[in-house]
Amino acid sequence: QVNVSGGAPAPTQFQKELDKKDAVYFGGLRDAATTASQTLDQLNILKDISGRVQTGKIPEAMALASRVDWPAVFGRRAPLIVEVGSGRGEALVALAAARPEADVVAFEVFQPSVASTLSRAARPGVGNVRVVLADGAEGLERLFALASVAEVWTFFPDPWPKARHHKRRLFSDPNVELMVSRLRPGGTLHAATDVAEYALVISDVLDAQPALEPIVRGSPRPPWRPWTKYERAGLAAGRPASDFIYARRPDSTMATHPFRR
Repeated sequence: QVNVSGGAPAPTQFQKELDKKDAVYFGGLRDAATTASQTLDQLNILKDISGRVQTGKIPEAMALASRVDWPAVFGRRAPLIVEVGSGRGEALVALAAARPEADVVAFEVFQPSVASTLSRAARPGVGNVRVVLADGAEGLERLFALASVAEVWTFFPDPWPKARHHKRRLFSDPNVELMVSRLRPGGTLHAATDVAEYALVISDVLDAQPALEPIVRGSPRPPWRPWTKYERAGLAAGRPASDFIYARRPDSTMATHPFRR
């Protein structure tokens, strides 16, 4: 939404949600001003746990290669969980509420979904969630140190079913290597999909990663993972979910990992 009349742009629903909720919001890690909509202050807000708001363009250092002091963001030192692609926040908020001892950073690329997530988190007063509007793989690489994350979640990532789009899939060798590099030894990667072909891809990619060992491989959904509207619709259409949980081996050093920094 861009006001072309010369006055201040009207607040969007996304801005209203940001004003009411705690969020860490970097707007876009690659380029914070590539489109007209991305020049709005709403895409350049860093709102910390105290409610202080800073506006303006994202500093280049943060946009390109910065690490974030997550204990300062959350106001405590706790195990970090990262969700890549949190959608509308149904599973995220429920799991975060069930895990008050951990802090959860969620990445999502769609503004309406981020607004929905913030609204969901506010209703039960879930205080251990922060949302970043950015690509999850890019965020993991740029905002988290090596071996600093306890868990990575990615539930129902886009399967990109057309062959010419397979290169966009989250589960590729480079992306999985990146996720593993951010996991601490013993940390877990939990994925779920209801697309049978993609489940085979996920299984193959995870099995090929020597730093991972399987805990759950393509099993039916665990009872503790919250249901979402998307998953219920898939099940009604005959697409049951498969879950994968793999742990980073304690003796894994990732010494030659391409994402070492």
